[in-house]
Amino acid sequence: MSQASDMVRKTFSEGDDKRDAGLFTPQDVERFDDIVYGEDTAWQVLDVYRPKALKGKKLPVIVSVHGGGWVYGDKERYQYYCMNLAQRGFAVVNFTYRLAPEYKYPASLEDTNLVFAWVLAHGEQYGFDTRYVFGVGDSAGAHNLGLYAAICTNPQYAQSYDFQVPGGFVPTAIALNCGAYKIVLNGDEQDLTQLLMADYLPEKGSAREVALINVVNHITEQYPPTFFMTCTGDFLKVQAPILAQRLMECNVPFVYRLYGDIQNKLPHVFHCDVRSTDARLCNDEECDFFKSFLPQGDRE
Repeated sequence: MSQASDMVRKTFSEGDDKRDAGLFTPQDVERFDDIVYGEDTAWQVLDVYRPKALKGKKLPVIVSVHGGGWVYGDKERYQYYCMNLAQRGFAVVNFTYRLAPEYKYPASLEDTNLVFAWVLAHGEQYGFDTRYVFGVGDSAGAHNLGLYAAICTNPQYAQSYDFQVPGGFVPTAIALNCGAYKIVLNGDEQDLTQLLMADYLPEKGSAREVALINVVNHITEQYPPTFFMTCTGDFLKVQAPILAQRLMECNVPFVYRLYGDIQNKLPHVFHCDVRSTDARLCNDEECDFFKSFLPQGDRE
């Protein structure tokens, strides 16, 4: 493992520990933990969260793809954020996927596909309304989900992968938070993203790989409606306008939000801090965006 990946794991872990200290499972959320969705019982596991008040009702689904620079993170780090989304009237699937450098690209995409296939296959058991399946992702998770949505909607791009999307599946809509959508590797500049790419990509960032992993390269007019956001203190803030430009070129409906202001410099992935007023606003707006795709009677 590179020093960059080791630093990310240590630094992000310390930050997440501080953010989530004292949190617990809300009394109004029912949870189903440690469900194996693949062959690897250590990495390929997920949780399902549902609001107890809607027990027995089929609910629209949100699949959360966690961030962590492609080298860090798991469902435990995202449980409180995901349960917070469930409180807004959704069944939420929170999963761990295989990380670099132990597992290289496209392992995380393969796992994301397995999870969406699992959701479609377990609608009756967990009360999923599989007509309405949404996705959220942040940072590297937004990159992952952004690529997966392209695989679902761009047949030519899908041919680059050995796995197949289940039954022509396309997410109803997606939300991408503080993500990376155009990655440029410059051999003269060893920034953090470039160092992490060396751990994430089998060829350490060949021209072929970089072309494959740039989300904006593969968006077409069939791409799902997208909510995406950044914030005033996000180190990936410059990525959002790049995504907006491509979505406009392809006539893909989207909502674009910049949270915070000059006095309130919100940090990267601030929306995961469920005690934050700013996070509450962002998560409300994203869930309201998803609800806009539901029948009128199911939007409350």
